[in-house]
Amino acid sequence: MNKLEEKILADGRILPGEILKVDNFLNHQVDMELMDWIGGEFKRRFGDCGITKVLTLEASGIPPAVLTAYKYNVPLVFAKKAKSGNLGTQDLYRALVKSYTYGNSFTVTVAKRYLSPEDKVLIIDDFLAKGEASRGMVEICRQAGAEIAGIGICIEKGFQPGGEQLREAGYHLESLAIIDEMDDQGTIRFRE
Repeated sequence: MNKLEEKILADGRILPGEILKVDNFLNHQVDMELMDWIGGEFKRRFGDCGITKVLTLEASGIPPAVLTAYKYNVPLVFAKKAKSGNLGTQDLYRALVKSYTYGNSFTVTVAKRYLSPEDKVLIIDDFLAKGEASRGMVEICRQAGAEIAGIGICIEKGFQPGGEQLREAGYHLESLAIIDEMDDQGTIRFRE
């Protein structure tokens, strides 16, 4: 059992509807020692394959992506959900993302000057369920002509289709904790 799985068992909470709350250490209040481990673990798993940028989606993916980018000593780029007047409208890559958690869709954007065909991108996110956020980041990279080195996920819900679909599509996907089963009584079973 790794450090993230131990933290999930100790401090995570299961809510009805197969929702795992880890906001007390991963995506609202952030355990920086754990983030340091996460960044180092992604660096270990993806190795020195020429990554030039780390890409994530605001806001929950930012903490693990920051430490991963730091370990690689490359810039972090994050796709914005909110519209910003200072970004302009013509110089953006856009992708539509459906949110499993919030039950809605939104357009994410990245300024074109931050991703190019010369980039080799590592996508990092906190959760993977149905794969919508990851597919949105893949679409942003496709528009930029950037190469995708891999996709790093902190927690994958292995009982939902996102991970399997991304792996079948040929992406190098590494999840630090894959949950194969969880129930409302608090039972969590990780993939071996």
